[in-house]
Amino acid sequence: MINAFDAIQAAGDISPNVVAGGMKVALITTVGGLIVAMILQVFYNYILAKIESITIDMEDSSISLIDVLTKYGEKK
Repeated sequence: MINAFDAIQAAGDISPNVVAGGMKVALITTVGGLIVAMILQVFYNYILAKIESITIDMEDSSISLIDVLTKYGEKK
């Protein structure tokens, strides 16, 4: 949009072709940004799910270890 306004200022009048050209560039840039953001969000969610899975496994293992140690301590 900035380029469109610069072109309008340089031309000295408001031509539909100049405005449409600027809007076209702005919309293409926006769509490109949204596509990149969606791809990055998918990878972020995948990595976050893997980390959460590892964390849950570690929590389960620590609970099991505490249970075993508690039962071992009760037998003495």
